[in-house]
Amino acid sequence: MRRSTGSSLVGLLLICAGALFLLQNFGIANFVTGTIWALLFAVAGLVFVGVFALNRDNWWAIIPGFTLLGLGALIGISTLFPALAGPAASLFFIAIGLSFWVIYFTHRENWWAVIPGGTLITLAVIVAISSGPGGNDGRWVPTILFLGLAATFGLVYFLPTPQGRLKWALWPAAILAIMGLLMTAFVGELAGILWPLILIASGVAVLLRTMRTRPE
Repeated sequence: MRRSTGSSLVGLLLICAGALFLLQNFGIANFVTGTIWALLFAVAGLVFVGVFALNRDNWWAIIPGFTLLGLGALIGISTLFPALAGPAASLFFIAIGLSFWVIYFTHRENWWAVIPGGTLITLAVIVAISSGPGGNDGRWVPTILFLGLAATFGLVYFLPTPQGRLKWALWPAAILAIMGLLMTAFVGELAGILWPLILIASGVAVLLRTMRTRPE
């Protein structure tokens, strides 16, 4: 992308933003301004995506690019379909999360991108479930959060990196998975099933360990 072209796009975006602020301050065409804001953020996001597409070394540009695209989608859906504003909020987190996954798959040395990528996708799932029917009590939020983070660190271990297997990632993955299962045991009727199963499994493990260590 030429420098003059980029400067022209930035100038046009600034003019559009100023005009929209004026329209909103005067209370003119609020419905139209919401749609234009969505388009403006989408165009700005596409500019950053274009910077990344033209030169893959500019991997940083994909983060604001996808973020602005997600923000534009959120504003557009909230403006045109207000009833879907709650579930649409998950799109914003999905967009940001996907930007980090793009960074990882195009630059494997940036393995750290898997962690924010997985975390943001987990938050998107939480927002989507909490916004749906029966999700307002938030009982499943801790379970989804811990299990999602456990899966994220599990991917850090299994996905290829220039450094090889990152064995340290198994520890937070295991701890978070255990915490997620414990949180599940406290949710509703499952508590009466999971806790006995956990006790039985623990007893079986103790017995097996005792039998293996028993002298001949």
